[in-house]
Amino acid sequence: MRDLHDVDARHYSTFRLAAKFSTLWEVSQVEELASLEFTENPIVLGEGSNSIFLKDISRPLVRYLANDCQINFAEDEVFLHVEAGHNWHQLVSATVANGWWGLENLALIPGSVGAAPVQNIGAYGVELADTCLYVDFFEWESRQVRRLTKTECLFAYRDSIFKQTLAGKGVIVAVGFRLKRAGQPKLSYQGLDHLPTDASIDAVFQAVIAVRQSKLPDPQQLANCGSFFKNPVVSASRYFALQSQFPNIPGYKQSDGQVKLAAAWLLDQCGFKGARHGDIGCYEKQPLVLVNHAAGTGEQLSEFVGHLQATVLAKFEVMLEPEVRMYRE
Repeated sequence: MRDLHDVDARHYSTFRLAAKFSTLWEVSQVEELASLEFTENPIVLGEGSNSIFLKDISRPLVRYLANDCQINFAEDEVFLHVEAGHNWHQLVSATVANGWWGLENLALIPGSVGAAPVQNIGAYGVELADTCLYVDFFEWESRQVRRLTKTECLFAYRDSIFKQTLAGKGVIVAVGFRLKRAGQPKLSYQGLDHLPTDASIDAVFQAVIAVRQSKLPDPQQLANCGSFFKNPVVSASRYFALQSQFPNIPGYKQSDGQVKLAAAWLLDQCGFKGARHGDIGCYEKQPLVLVNHAAGTGEQLSEFVGHLQATVLAKFEVMLEPEVRMYRE
């Protein structure tokens, strides 16, 4: 275990705002988690691709770095038990290389395996919930690992029990997956729909990477946390009302009858592509991605986010909800 103090937060967030952590623990075993002593539950940090620190943080932070992967086979299925510190894209790459279907549409999403269930990551018609079997969760109160089934995780669009009733109450230490040795590609989303219906798993994987790289900046080159806002979900009647005003508004019908809107389209219609407030702005190719051009501040980001939300609300009567987690203390 590493016990770090007065830590530069820019090394632990891909948005790279200037801030300090009072205490950061890096642990690799459940026993180390159980030994930690604190008066306020720590903030759990993965690879920092979905976390922004607006100010200096006095609460302790913890990173769980164990990254082993156990594999079991059963006829046409493959079962994985992956520890939380494993890099997400490396996991996807390994499953594709082995021909195991299920995660290929989730290629190039930054972050760790442990962060993936928290917001039920998803892209191009696939969500983590589609292949997740269980999540192992270390609880601060009991100091024990609890296994939650997929049903118990309460997965929803960019949501889970880990963002709701279990938020701040422990650490995800492992995730179980069920993949298939043979699969049918999911190609309904724009950018993948040019592929043949019998496209190989590698073809899907490479197409997803190409689409993401064409739209999203590399965090190593331009500080960002990917998509900043969730795609809002509205009732069918609300969508039809919007469509009467804005005939070109895209909408994606959900299984419960509601309609998912495209946050990027809403922002683009408000003219935010490439907009800036100080050193904080919307990416020039994709307004859903907020970027830190160099020396952006937490105050600038808070003001800019509020401006984006207020403008979209005034035009469409839809409130954008951040997907990124922002910490202020």
